[in-house]
Amino acid sequence: MKIILVTPPLTQLNTPYPATTQLTGFLKSQNIDVVQADLSIELIASIFNKKTLKEVFDIISQQNKIQKKHRIILQNTNFYVQNIEPVMRFLSDRDSTLAKKFSQSDFWPVKNRIGSEDDLEWAFGTIGNHDRATHLCTLFIKDIAEIIQKYIDPHFELIRYAESLCQHLPDFEPLETELHRPLSFINDRLLEIFKNKIEKHEPQFIGFSVPFPGNLLSALQCAKWLKDNHPDIKIIFGGGYVNTELRQISDAEIFKYIDYLTFDDGELPLLRIIQNGELIRTLTCENDEIIRHNFDSRQNVRFSKTGTPDYENLLGNNYINLIEMTNPMHSLWSNGRWNKLILAHGCYWGKCAFCDGSLDYIKRFEPAPVSLLVDRMESIMEQTGISGFHFVDEAAPPAILRKLAEEIIRRKLTVSYWTNIRFDKVFDTELCYVLAQSGCIAVSGGLEVAAPRILKMINKGITIETASECMKNLTNAGIMTHAYLMYGFPTETAKETIDSLEVVRGLFENGYLHSAFWHRYAMTIHSPSGIEPEKFGAVKRQNQYNRFANNEVPFSTENPIDLDYYGRGLNLATYNYMNGTGFDIPVRKWFKN
Repeated sequence: MKIILVTPPLTQLNTPYPATTQLTGFLKSQNIDVVQADLSIELIASIFNKKTLKEVFDIISQQNKIQKKHRIILQNTNFYVQNIEPVMRFLSDRDSTLAKKFSQSDFWPVKNRIGSEDDLEWAFGTIGNHDRATHLCTLFIKDIAEIIQKYIDPHFELIRYAESLCQHLPDFEPLETELHRPLSFINDRLLEIFKNKIEKHEPQFIGFSVPFPGNLLSALQCAKWLKDNHPDIKIIFGGGYVNTELRQISDAEIFKYIDYLTFDDGELPLLRIIQNGELIRTLTCENDEIIRHNFDSRQNVRFSKTGTPDYENLLGNNYINLIEMTNPMHSLWSNGRWNKLILAHGCYWGKCAFCDGSLDYIKRFEPAPVSLLVDRMESIMEQTGISGFHFVDEAAPPAILRKLAEEIIRRKLTVSYWTNIRFDKVFDTELCYVLAQSGCIAVSGGLEVAAPRILKMINKGITIETASECMKNLTNAGIMTHAYLMYGFPTETAKETIDSLEVVRGLFENGYLHSAFWHRYAMTIHSPSGIEPEKFGAVKRQNQYNRFANNEVPFSTENPIDLDYYGRGLNLATYNYMNGTGFDIPVRKWFKN
């Protein structure tokens, strides 16, 4: 039996999404014949080349109403067509000699996205040619993506597809309608790539990892093509979107296109399907009725037995580096071939009121021996030739990080890594020094709401004082820090929101924080605040599950603040702080109309 594991378009383009590599490693350890494919980067490569781009411009040029800024791009068709392949070679690290040429802003004829020379020099210096060139090439690629979205396929974006359609889907009907529309120019290319995979490998199963809403429609388009052309191939959907949004599904329409929905860790459900065993945490459909097979079972493959992620079939892809924002922390997400690895299953804290702590991927904390983790690192480095790691834990446990750092140093490995943490008081001066010596270059963590009352309410388990000290210790050790911030939690007042910004201003001004991003609070059905909203001063406005997707809960609270108004001020102020300006402006002034 053979299975193809697929990452459908579109996800990040600089490195493989980790789900299929993890499952491939496990299935190979069980002697399963498995192949994996990243259709995201393959689709991008099939579009961003000279031949296809010329077709794109030809199609657009025949349209009647074209916006002025897009007419300027069309007037430079020859420039775009001539340079698309050199740009892609540069972004995929196949021709670094182009850095000097591409770093010159005068090289680019269309400059509507390019900042001033002063802005570029501030961000990249006078000799930071490679990152500066990557940034300008990213803007060049975004120009093309924008006109594709505007005139050829409204669902197309660089790292997502039809996300706005799939974010809130109470029933399946909008997807059903979309699946029966004529194929777009982009769809044709996607299905041609997918068809070639099927013809080459002749699988009996196809497993789609659907991590985000922006992967759902393209996965279904591939599934529909399979049902129309190869109805004998069994189709499995799993991944983050399925786990969080389809747990309460009662609409059976999706099963016209797939055979199985699997939930939580995919190793055991996939193995049972392939080996025709007793299904576990799997949904099927018979006579228009959804059947839940051992849905509440807690049986799992132990984290230490899930195997080493395997990158076979992906190493030939020309992943591309992108730097859209000039902030150095943000560029880590989209720039560089980071090997993705998990240090421990689940979250060692797992108590935050806003987090999906009732789901298995957070609530089941299970570490593995550190020697095994470093063995996995060495194996992956040998496979990929890359020594950079992104540990994708919900929150990397400090005790494991310490032992990991010590083991890396003991083995005399030269690596670099970054991860997500809690700004825990245990990150003292000595631990941060050890982490930096072992190769830790950056961390991201949730400060969330920098207001004492709300921090206590959300059960974050940290204080502003201990978080500040943690950031200080990390920064002093040379480790970059990024903070996730949140606004709009139930009962949060305008004063608390403004006070939070004052704390953030101080962290930036003191150099303890290098990057930050404000998220608007969303109440989810799997979080403590979504399960018992009344404990947090909120009232659900919907008491029945949707037939298809369920995740965000509409709610109301007494004396709500204007979230759009305060969100604009928070983001504007933080943008300035990240650029080293605005510290002398009283925080209240960011909220003036």
